[in-house]
Amino acid sequence: MKKHSLTHKEEKVYKNTAFRRFLKHRLAVVSTVFLAVVILCALLAPVIAPYDPNKVVGGFSDPPSSKFLLGTDQVGRDVLSRILYATRISLLVGLAATAVSTVIGVVLGLVSGFFGGFLDMVIMRFTDMVMSFPYILLVLVSAAIFRPGLWNIILILGFVDWPGIARLVRGNVLSIREMNFIQADRVAGLPKRYILFSEILPNTLAPILVYATSVVAISMLDEAALSFLGMGIQPPQASLGNMLNGAQSLSILTSKPWLWVPPGLLIILLVISINFIGDALRDALDPSGN
Repeated sequence: MKKHSLTHKEEKVYKNTAFRRFLKHRLAVVSTVFLAVVILCALLAPVIAPYDPNKVVGGFSDPPSSKFLLGTDQVGRDVLSRILYATRISLLVGLAATAVSTVIGVVLGLVSGFFGGFLDMVIMRFTDMVMSFPYILLVLVSAAIFRPGLWNIILILGFVDWPGIARLVRGNVLSIREMNFIQADRVAGLPKRYILFSEILPNTLAPILVYATSVVAISMLDEAALSFLGMGIQPPQASLGNMLNGAQSLSILTSKPWLWVPPGLLIILLVISINFIGDALRDALDPSGN
């Protein structure tokens, strides 16, 4: 955790040290490069995709060839083009759902930890109630109630992922608010809003950032699972999950691997990469690290 008494020069040294710690994690560095390449390809999908992802351009389930590098799907659409566009959807869901859950969790955690008392009890009991429901069941029920679609999935995942962040932030706030510099701010009569957002929040950003990486990975997996079950992103819009939806039959699993291996492998690599980056960030930002 960054100390309140750090000068600008000391803060710069701290950041450089954290960056060097991150670079020591070779898998995290490789994961960062891989993730950057995937994000760049996803952003440039309209430019680099060889075909329209929703247009029939070949035969049904054609194998990979020079014309279709990853083959075509069951209705003749180019698999590579659909993967590029599907990656955009999966990344958008992961990042947007994490943003929603982080905002909710941070606000509730800050308020609960800083003000305490009855407000803390109400927020934490509500948090416990949400966490008491089986996670996947809560997601499935929410997806069944609301109309399937991109933004509904983002909001559903955002509203069920916040309790972990709220409890994390509350725990950090309870610790930080007893530190000397916070007590000095109270004695000086500084506004609570200033203390909360200018003093406490910056000192709890590191654990929030680390935890958020895991939420991104979980959200991407949840989107894939919901789309695979037909309750997430709806065709013809491509997502990595609904691309796997067509691979439920034994014949496709055994004789047409190009329909499910590329999207399945990409999901695995994305989640592993994000988790490696999160682990490296945790170690790099740990003040007790060497």
